Amino acid sequence: MAADWLGSLVSINCGPTLGVYQGEVVSVDQSSQTISLRQPFHNGVKCPVPEVTFSAIDIKELKILDITIGNARNSSSASTKVSSAPVAVPKGDPRSAANLNSPQHCSKSQGERHVDIPGQPKGFRRRHNSWSSSSKGANQATPKKNGVKNGQMKPRDDECFGEATDDGVDTDFDFEGNLALFDKAAVFSEIDISERRNGARSRGTPLDQTPTRYRHDENILEAKPVVYRQITVPQPGAKEYCTDSGLVVPSISYELHQRLLSIAERHGLSLERRLEMTGVCATQMALTLLGGPNRFTPKNLHQRPTVALLCGPHVQGAQGISCGRHLANHEVEVVMYLPNFVKMLDCVTSEVTLFNKTSGKQVSSIKDLPDTPVDLIINCLDCHENTFLMDQPWYRAAADWANQNRAPVLSLDPPGSGQGQAVEAKWSLSLCLPFSLAEGAGRVYLCDIGIPRQVFKEVGIKYICPFGCKFVIPLHSA
Repeated sequence: MAADWLGSLVSINCGPTLGVYQGEVVSVDQSSQTISLRQPFHNGVKCPVPEVTFSAIDIKELKILDITIGNARNSSSASTKVSSAPVAVPKGDPRSAANLNSPQHCSKSQGERHVDIPGQPKGFRRRHNSWSSSSKGANQATPKKNGVKNGQMKPRDDECFGEATDDGVDTDFDFEGNLALFDKAAVFSEIDISERRNGARSRGTPLDQTPTRYRHDENILEAKPVVYRQITVPQPGAKEYCTDSGLVVPSISYELHQRLLSIAERHGLSLERRLEMTGVCATQMALTLLGGPNRFTPKNLHQRPTVALLCGPHVQGAQGISCGRHLANHEVEVVMYLPNFVKMLDCVTSEVTLFNKTSGKQVSSIKDLPDTPVDLIINCLDCHENTFLMDQPWYRAAADWANQNRAPVLSLDPPGSGQGQAVEAKWSLSLCLPFSLAEGAGRVYLCDIGIPRQVFKEVGIKYICPFGCKFVIPLHSA
């Protein structure tokens, strides 16, 4: 009884794990409850093995695509077949089942048939449109679209489905093998030799000095050698700094710095202008240290940063007050500490008046400063002229508070290394040209306060602006 099903085309569904198999039944074992398929397809892809055996417990659903009654391969006469599925399969030709590459081939339309032409090699196949009038015989009727009539497939279908297609379609393309055939070193070597013969610039070899890659800001055209020492001073300080681009920035003495400012003021760069420029540059640096655009957004109004300003009654204190005014205008909570004095400089008084027009808070006692750590401390306590201020009680109290607050410190216009610093800074912002700063000054930054080049020339300084497109740049120890 089981032999009657041999040669039939079936579809076996083994569930989502094993998938769906299709093939020709070659054996059915009733004792072991197994069935074997020849030339199987797994989920539409031809299996690499010629035969697959299934157990009854693995089979979820079995569909018979084509039933062959009797053993068609051992009979010389045509066998009787009954189609039980809508999928058309080859019939009448025993080799059609053996050479079938895919069960899905039977779904092709008759408009894409290939027929053999006498006198041409068998491998040559011409596309044939059975629907055109030129392809019909003299007494041939127009075939139906599905090619099936009364359950029997017409003999012409064997021309399409009876021949095997190329098995190479199931073979993956060997990318690594084909890539290994391309010798990149040899090809680029030939290109370099050809360019040298034509006088073109070489792409670069290990023996050439021309770099093979350039930065986005680097010119590929040959230019004059870069001079990195573009600033020279008559009295260089003890230290030299360099910018990110490698330009050398020498330090200067306090005396040369004062001469430079006095000549600039004589030409119209007044103290008020310098205070405003210094306040803007220090504010820009402080806003960057506080988080920049990631911190100052409309969604972060509930997290406004707090900055503590420690100012003295001198020019450096006035610079800090100017910075505090700009910070307060940018929605920063500013607490300015300035001790009470009977008489202060006019620049300090005018800056305090402007600061009091903002939302900033002015205190004169250390007890009024925040008890919790703030986001940033700006130190403007030190004075270049009067070093005795470090012995004053208000100075020592403010320095102790800054050291105990655990907040990072930005020192604005700090003095040179000859004077001690009671507050250890993480960053220091120098003006115009830096002093020779001590190690406690932290990372050194330089800001441009707008002194013209001719003013530098009058004091004997050969000066080319090292700032580029910025007003505040970092400096590194040379």
